[in-house]
This record gives sequence, C-alpha cells and structure tokens, in this order.
Amino acid sequence: MSDVPGIELNNGTTIPQLGFGVFQIDPSDTAESVTTALDIGYRHIDTAQMYGNEAEVGEAIAKSSVPRDELWITTKCNNGNHGYDDSQRALDESLGKLGLDFVDLYLIHWPLPGKALYVDTWKGFEQAYADGKTRAIGVSNFQPHHLDRLKEETSTTPAINQVELHPQLQQAAVLAYDDRHGIATEAWSPIGQGKGLLDSPELAPIAEAHGKSAAQVVLRWHIQIGTIIFPKSVTPERVRENFDIFDFELTADEMETIKGMDRDRRLGPDPDKFER
Repeated sequence: MSDVPGIELNNGTTIPQLGFGVFQIDPSDTAESVTTALDIGYRHIDTAQMYGNEAEVGEAIAKSSVPRDELWITTKCNNGNHGYDDSQRALDESLGKLGLDFVDLYLIHWPLPGKALYVDTWKGFEQAYADGKTRAIGVSNFQPHHLDRLKEETSTTPAINQVELHPQLQQAAVLAYDDRHGIATEAWSPIGQGKGLLDSPELAPIAEAHGKSAAQVVLRWHIQIGTIIFPKSVTPERVRENFDIFDFELTADEMETIKGMDRDRRLGPDPDKFER
C-alpha cells in the first residue's frame, strides 16, 4: 500500500490515487472481490447507491483487519435522491448499509440538468459535510458549466469531479477547469470497459518495452497525468495486475503517443443529456 501515491484534496484530506471500483460487480461477488482487493493492498473503495452493493462492501470492511483510518470509502448519491433533504437521507441509508459512521467521499452521481436540482443537492451535501457524515464532498460527470453554477450559488468547491476519462476520451477542457479551481479529477472507465481501447496498436510496443500489459500501461498513464483511478475486476489475478503499476514509468515519448490517441470517444452517457 505504501507504493500508492496520495492526492491531497482542497480540504486537506488525502485520497489514495489508485482504488478499487465495484461498478457492475454483482452483489453476490462484491464482498469477496473487495476482500481480495484489501488483501492485495488497496485501501480506496469506490461504490455508489446506484450499484446496489453497498451492503456487501460494508460486509467486506467489517470482516477486514484493516483499520478504518487507513481506508477511503466513496459512495454516490443516486439520481432519485436529488434535493436538499433527500440527498442527506440517502447518505444516512448508505451509512447504514456500509456499517460506517461516515464515508470519506460523497458524490453527486450525475448532474441531471433537466431536473435542475443539483444546486439544492449540493447544499444538502454541504450540510452532510458540516455534520461530519463525510470527510469530503464532490461531484461526478459534471461539466464546467455545471461547476460554474455551484461556484456561483454555493460556498463550497467540490473536492473531486469524477468523469469518464481514458486515452480515447481525455477530457482536456474538464481537466483544465478542475485544475484551475483546485478540484481533483477522478477517472471512471479508466481502461475503456473492454471496448477495444486495450487493443489499440499504439499500446502494444509500450507494453512490450516495459514487460507490462496494455491495461497496466493505461493505468500508469493515468497515474502520471495525475488522475485518480479505481479499476474494477472480479478476477483476483487482474485485481493484482491493476495494482502492480508502481515499478515502472512511461517516458515522455510514450506519454505523447498516448496523448495522441484521443478520439473524443465517449463510452457512457453525455452528462448534458443523461436524465435517468
């Protein structure tokens, strides 16, 4: 675990730059997968109300011998829980499922601009933070204009903005905005969801040069550009492989090659259109 860098957030807390995600892991497999990740050395677990497996994440935490103060647990407010009161009630429910007194990070999962409730939701997050129910608050899938509204109408800058980000969708405008405003950027779908990214011909010679897999090369790219990542897998060997990215470094030329892979190729929904 000591090899995993920490990213200091704008409220002084520090998040492990590499974590373990549980998106699309069946609840029946979640506790075992999280236990495997903790045994390997992961200390940052990313879940969400939408995933339906918070209770199983909590089961793995309860059985683990890892002290609570060494863990970073993130969950996200479900889209049906927008609003000042509902977002706080939902966090209480998540804490009950996780078996925790607080989470380390609570995120608005999607802005849902058509509902126009994300500002009120954020104010609920500010209250939850003031009440000590979360160590940091942030957003997910927010574009710069969504963040501008929070800046204009509330008093707390998000600690984190979690967005789809990988070599074929490098989100330069979002990264630049986040950096200017002291917001750390997390990348979901960091290795492209198995939808062809890792077969890109640019990656093969880089992987061969370092004796690593294409997935490890991409994860290392994320580490070097400063994004926070939490790849997921239910295969123990892959979980371990994803952790084994701190014994090599990509060269400037290799980083430039990966930079050239940007295709503005979005695999998930457009945050300005997604309303479910």
